[in-house]
Amino acid sequence: MTDRIHETIDTGPMSRFQVVAVLICITLNMLDGFDVLVMAFAASDVQKEWSLSGSQLGVLLSSGLFGMAAGSMFLAPFADRFGRRALILTCLLLITAGMLMSAAATGPTMLAGLRALTGIGIGGMLASLNVITGEYSSNRWRSAAISMQATGYPIGATIGGIIAAWLIVRFGWRSIFLFGGLMSGLMIPLVLARLPESLDFLLARRPTGALDKLNHLLKQMNRESIAELPPIEDVATPHARLADLFRGGWAASTLLIWLSFFMVMLGFYFVLSWTPRLLVAAGMSTQQGITGGVLLNIGGIIGGSAFAWLSVKGSLKGLASLSMFLTVIALVAYGYYSGALGLAFVLAILSGIFIFAAMVSLYAITPALYPAAVRTTGMGWAIGIGRLGAILAPLLAGVLVDGGWQAAHLYYLYAVPLAVAMLAVRGLRVR
Repeated sequence: MTDRIHETIDTGPMSRFQVVAVLICITLNMLDGFDVLVMAFAASDVQKEWSLSGSQLGVLLSSGLFGMAAGSMFLAPFADRFGRRALILTCLLLITAGMLMSAAATGPTMLAGLRALTGIGIGGMLASLNVITGEYSSNRWRSAAISMQATGYPIGATIGGIIAAWLIVRFGWRSIFLFGGLMSGLMIPLVLARLPESLDFLLARRPTGALDKLNHLLKQMNRESIAELPPIEDVATPHARLADLFRGGWAASTLLIWLSFFMVMLGFYFVLSWTPRLLVAAGMSTQQGITGGVLLNIGGIIGGSAFAWLSVKGSLKGLASLSMFLTVIALVAYGYYSGALGLAFVLAILSGIFIFAAMVSLYAITPALYPAAVRTTGMGWAIGIGRLGAILAPLLAGVLVDGGWQAAHLYYLYAVPLAVAMLAVRGLRVR
């Protein structure tokens, strides 16, 4: 019976209800993009107000990423026990509180702590978004839907970046955290009203009223209702643990996807976090630095959308490897021409296209590595390990900037992890 329920979703057309669920997940992922870019855009003003060194600024840029890593590894697995929708709502409350309180921060230590709190909420939410997107998509559109969900990141970063640039000039850097908190809070009633619970969670965990809830969802998707829940032995257990990711022949793929996420996020978050600041250091104005950051994310929208379209027809591993290879070339070229305004802006778009496609590819591949029973845990740990690379990226860059490294050399250095990730992806066993 469980297989029949999944088959009707996998092979049938996507209903309006399913499309809305995916769109909500895309919108929620936009919060991640805005949250990372908001600190990058505020960096120059925060550094000036509190007289911070490059290393201190690197800590501030990394604190939110540290929270995201903790949320992905330790908070996300609770979705397999209490429900993906419930965890998403809890995380939204954390994000809203963290962003609003960040606007009132009185010093770098307080701001770093609040950035970590916000990051915990975002990290805890991302894995569940990926799983719900996959569950409510048909086989034909699943890779594309997950890719578009990941593309919500640059969409949020671009729209939020444009708004942030306008707010900073008129109201100061605190206003952008206030804006982010209000936007996160507005998503709570939308999630309550329209985001469904995970089907696999209802089938496996069986909370109170599971049959009625499941039939309600099936009705919303224009599928036939069921008279009773399938036998428990036919349903995969949701009590996944870290050790389960190394059983059943998944150990090698688990290690390789962890390495891939770590390396891609190492390069990804350096580019996103430091590019506006490095462009200013290279002689451009603050507004031009912000423009460079926005262009990266505009490229990201193009790259993520292109990957989503190509993934319907092509090999995920092949597309991922190509994206990472092109990112290496783009970052080297960007470093070489970072002081030339026109070329830097063109290469910013190209770098954004390829590095976001590389990032999106990992979000699309990971669910295909694991069965439903361990999928959220597998996704959460992969993202969490990647966030460790994200944490290291701004910290290391801050130390190197204080040590006198030029922008070009930093981009050359951070191109290397993408080459390593390309090799790791080739060894994955995609289901």
